This record gives sequence, structure tokens and C-alpha cells, in this order.
Amino acid sequence: MTDMTENRGGETETAAVRRSPLAKHRGGDAGSRGRTTIADGVVEKIAGLAARDVDGVHAMGSGLSRTFGAVRDRVPGGAKSVTRGVKAEVGEVQAALDLEIVVEYGVSIADVARDVRENVITAVERMTGLEVVEVNIAVSDVKLPDEEEEEPERRIQ
Repeated sequence: MTDMTENRGGETETAAVRRSPLAKHRGGDAGSRGRTTIADGVVEKIAGLAARDVDGVHAMGSGLSRTFGAVRDRVPGGAKSVTRGVKAEVGEVQAALDLEIVVEYGVSIADVARDVRENVITAVERMTGLEVVEVNIAVSDVKLPDEEEEEPERRIQ
């Protein structure tokens, strides 16, 4: 049963609809007074971390971008790029993502791609409130068990 009350003007209103006197004068709740924008890089970081959490994903990005990234990671003050292999297009209410991954040898690529897609969509939608309309996944390589990691040669000076 709804709690009906009568205000000073003789009008009837429900307790659920009543607003505080301050809300009436300020034009609504605080959530509707302004706009929030989310940068592409924010969505790329969230997606990159979510993709790396999936079993079977060895690395993100193509061989060339991983090589350049390994060099950049070794530079003092350089941070590891969590956005490597991730490209996002972010609108006001929707986002689309392209991911490039390297999978471990022996895993089902279809299963890994599905799990990456699900994990990325869940993380991005939960953290940003954006609707993820697509997650395109390109598998650029397979990490074989006997392959060395792609690292630049160290030079002794």
C-alpha cells in the first residue's frame, strides 16, 4: 500500500515521489546535473587488463608492437603498457573494441576468444556504464612451448 500524504497546497502525493525541498529548487537529482565523458584510453586499459586475466592469453599485440613495448618497458621511468593490442572507440553511451592477442599453444582459440570477449564486455560495462556493442579479436600468433620470449638483445657497454 502506498503512503499517501497531503501537502500544504491540498495536493496528494506519495511518499516515494516526494523530494527534499533542496531537490525541488536545484532541478533534480545530482546524477543528472552534468555530463561524464570517458576517454578511449580508459576503456583500453580496462579491456587490456580484463583480456590478460583470461587463461590461454599469452600476450597482447602483434610481434612488432610487443618488441617495441619490451624496449619501452626497460627504459627507466617507462611503464608497462596495458593498452598494447587494444583499440577502443568510445561514444557517449557505447563502445567498440578491437583486440590483438597471442594465445598459448594447445588451447582452443575459439574458447579463449569467447572468454576474452565475455571478460572484456563484463569489465568495461561494469566499470564505465557504457554498452559494449562489439569486441573484435584478432589472434596474431601462437606461443609455442619451446619459444623464447621476444626480448631485445642486451648490449654490454
